[in-house]
Amino acid sequence: MLKALTAEQSRLVESRAVREHGVTLFDLMSRAGELVADLVDERFGAGRVAVLAGPGNNGGDGWVAARHLAARGREVHVFAMRAPDQLAGEAARAAAEAVAAGVAWSRPDVPSADHLAAAAVVVDALLGTGATLPLREPVGAWLSAVAESGVPVIAVDVPTGIDSDTGRAADEVVSADVTITFTSPKRGLVVFPGAGYAGELVLGDIGIGASALEGLAAPEVWIAEDYRELLPLPRPDVHKNERGRVLVVAGSGRFVGAAVLAARGAMRAGAGYVTVAVPDAIVPIVQAHITAAPVVGLPCSRTKTLSSHAAAAVLALAADCDAVVIGPGLTQADGAVAAVRGIISRLTRPLVIDADALNALVDAHEILDNRTAPTVLTPHPGELSRLMGTTPADVQADRVGYSAMLAGPGRAVVLKGAGTIVSDEHRQVIVTSGTPALATAGTGDVLAGVIGTLLAQGLSPLEAGALGAYLHGRAGEAAAADLTPMCVTSEDIPDHLPDAFGELMGSW
Repeated sequence: MLKALTAEQSRLVESRAVREHGVTLFDLMSRAGELVADLVDERFGAGRVAVLAGPGNNGGDGWVAARHLAARGREVHVFAMRAPDQLAGEAARAAAEAVAAGVAWSRPDVPSADHLAAAAVVVDALLGTGATLPLREPVGAWLSAVAESGVPVIAVDVPTGIDSDTGRAADEVVSADVTITFTSPKRGLVVFPGAGYAGELVLGDIGIGASALEGLAAPEVWIAEDYRELLPLPRPDVHKNERGRVLVVAGSGRFVGAAVLAARGAMRAGAGYVTVAVPDAIVPIVQAHITAAPVVGLPCSRTKTLSSHAAAAVLALAADCDAVVIGPGLTQADGAVAAVRGIISRLTRPLVIDADALNALVDAHEILDNRTAPTVLTPHPGELSRLMGTTPADVQADRVGYSAMLAGPGRAVVLKGAGTIVSDEHRQVIVTSGTPALATAGTGDVLAGVIGTLLAQGLSPLEAGALGAYLHGRAGEAAAADLTPMCVTSEDIPDHLPDAFGELMGSW
């Protein structure tokens, strides 16, 4: 398990390492620079190397890398924003050692794109975590030259132009092929849009132990093993009622498919028994698409949406279930809203609240706050913004912060989108699986079903939300690999969940 650190937290970790482990900041810089050189050799084993060195410690990493590469016989040129004798601290020492070792360098106003184009790779060591937006010139001009050159880029710590705390991007930004960061990923590398500019993320070990990160309140980034440990694998003698009984309350005359997709997500996630409760008028259509689960009709209006009388029927059905999924495709008709509010306010089972069930709570937060049973909310930015009384743009600008605002005791929030954020009262997880192929109607319904099954199988709201989002993302990636990202539909995601589960299960 990794932690996504802010720039200030990264500095604190380095200070702890210096104070507690007998290393110096220059030791850490030296190790970082050597790892950069190793990565250059590994990925671009031949050809000229252009290093862009900024005025701070990120530039110092670049100078160290240049020295190591030159010692290995590589042709290296450092394009420096500031001359070595104008630097300070560890960066000055790194530059002086590189110059003394014969590393070629120059201090142009702006590097020529043609000069950069002569290199096999550009090493971006301009600003790292020290960038503040908007960028001041001439940084933007330097980045324009990099883009114009068309040369592959290895970014050191953080691509220049990305705010390392928020992931916000400047007007000009390095689009890296690979980013090497150290000790723990910076937050801006795993949330969008920053994650989209980082390319492949490589984590370098510069000798800072895990103890230096203890006690830091930071979003977590889980690796496959972290997710694997949560899989509720069935015993050899298990029976269906022990694998989770899920009730899906969904659908309307307009959105029949939402109920089908949520149910298929729940079934593919391994539920032992799924019941699908839909407006009575659409029962035959849903039955035609689902043969492995009973479909129960609920009181509905002439518009084929739930009536307020459906609440009592749902509560009776829920008595025999381990978790309930409510919301996909219900619409915001008056009867459906009344039914949703009645169900949520009285239901004592674990609950996934999705889509129109979230919209039904916009003016009724007290219903949510009064729940004591485990609860997972699965909003996209628009739904969360309505619940929080803000705008989708505000939510997207601080996904980590807004996800946490709605979390509470026994309640997790799964803020969907590129880089899903899962938050409960104490922890946050940034889910790094996923693909643009999931940006199509109905995929969120599948996710709600998956999370419902994991809740029914005994996972906590945070665990169910994080594992469900990860598996959903990996299923989307598998579907995109088979069908191309352009051609994936929501109906393809349940069929690729076995790929995601199988990957974690291994040889089980």
